[in-house]
Amino acid sequence: MNENREHLCDVLVIGSGAAGLSLALRLAPLGKVIVLSKGPRSEGATYYAQGGIAAVFDESDSIESHVQDTQIAGAELCDESVVRFIAENAKDCVQWLIDGGVPFDREESDSDDAPRYHLTREGGHSHRRILHAADATGMAVQNALQENVHNHPNIEVLERHNALDLITHQKLGNTGQPNRVLGAYIWNRNQEVVETVRAKFVVLATGGASKVYQYTSNPDVSSGDGIAMAWRAGCRVANLEFNQFHPTCLFHPEARNFLLTEALRGEGAYLRRPDGSRFMPDFDKRAELAPRDVVARAIDYEMKRLGADCMYLDISHKPADFIQKHFPTIHEKLLTYGIDITSEPIPIVPAAHYTCGGVIVDKEGRTDLDGLYAIGEVSYTGLHGANRMASNSLLECVVYAWAAAESITQALDHVSLPESLPDWDESQVSNSDEEVVIQHNWHELRLFMWDYVGIVRTTKRLERAMRRIQLLQEEVNEYYGNFRVSNNLLELRNLLQVAELIVRCALERKESRGLHYTLDYPNQLDTLQPTILTPDQPC
Repeated sequence: MNENREHLCDVLVIGSGAAGLSLALRLAPLGKVIVLSKGPRSEGATYYAQGGIAAVFDESDSIESHVQDTQIAGAELCDESVVRFIAENAKDCVQWLIDGGVPFDREESDSDDAPRYHLTREGGHSHRRILHAADATGMAVQNALQENVHNHPNIEVLERHNALDLITHQKLGNTGQPNRVLGAYIWNRNQEVVETVRAKFVVLATGGASKVYQYTSNPDVSSGDGIAMAWRAGCRVANLEFNQFHPTCLFHPEARNFLLTEALRGEGAYLRRPDGSRFMPDFDKRAELAPRDVVARAIDYEMKRLGADCMYLDISHKPADFIQKHFPTIHEKLLTYGIDITSEPIPIVPAAHYTCGGVIVDKEGRTDLDGLYAIGEVSYTGLHGANRMASNSLLECVVYAWAAAESITQALDHVSLPESLPDWDESQVSNSDEEVVIQHNWHELRLFMWDYVGIVRTTKRLERAMRRIQLLQEEVNEYYGNFRVSNNLLELRNLLQVAELIVRCALERKESRGLHYTLDYPNQLDTLQPTILTPDQPC
């Protein structure tokens, strides 16, 4: 790195989860790849994913069935061509993970035949098609990818570095040539300085935006950075009204963000009221195996109807050795909170879990901005429609990492590294002595998003949320213009932008479908189309 703190690479990957690391590994043989990680490289949604990854590995299953299940779970709003594209490429991409050392559970067998993987079933799936590593699949995937990345000389991982903004021709005032991404300004949190990255291609793999809500299963890094940066750079977004609330997160005063995998219900766990009675059969014939939007609304309804703080998830009717074998991580973790899942139910509440919409991309992961790709939860591919089916998220990450890598591979030799870029200008700003302002605005945003833009919505609640977002944006924009950047300021700025986009999408959808449920429009429309927002101009 030279004096003005400039990094050079062929591909800048912003995000270090399954999508980002998979793409980095596929491209590393061709050139220099820099991967940005906001915290430690494992601190992302991938690491905490428990359930597994969906793919057709069983002879009794079929790609057609996987497509149909995804369409049904997505309330028919999925792009069928994309669903089929992902389902058809699922097995090869999962096999790539296996070849890379991911230890998916296998069936016990004495034969020397090819390994048979233990497949579980989760909500919305008509077959057992979920490959998993006990109940810590994400950790197994992340660890294997990290080890392979660590061993590759062409990949540099910059930990504790935030992407601050994308650099484009338009941002620099180069209006005489077609707009293209040239790199990014990044915030080096280790040294608290802004640095510059010049790159031929930039890939957003930043995950979702569930941190916009008060209660979330996601780690702290899920603050919608990629969506906000892409929007500011002129990219369209779609379907951000569809925020998935995971039905079952641990309700405990000492626990933060601990998710209880869908596979618990897939293996027979029941949802119960505080009096011990089951309630899911009253809401859906699929009972506990209904899609997540149905289950989350049912839990929310029962909690509000009864004035209860939580509902309960109960697998204690299964043999203790079965539970300990299939869910060792959950069993051990809950014992630390004084809960023995082999003999008692688990208190649970819904929590924001997954952003089904995002930056619009094509089947190669390309955004509206030349040279910029988006893969994983940050993107809108058309796979999830109005509700993501369990275990399709890690699958989307690895399939689109492959597709984007193929696209970049073909173009890499035809693109030159951008010429020198201007340094970040901090000459007009000062250090802030009012960090409390950011903290207050942060908490206010997350609370009213939970209350007004949560599992059940109304137009009046959405309009109230929008007014508050606009007031906070005015404060934060003034703050951003006068003070040096900080991690909390960057994330709050991005969260406010994404919150605005979520509410705008929600106000545009005049129906209830999938994860978007509004009391003002309880029925579904006959028309099926995504909600697309287009920026007025890049900023």
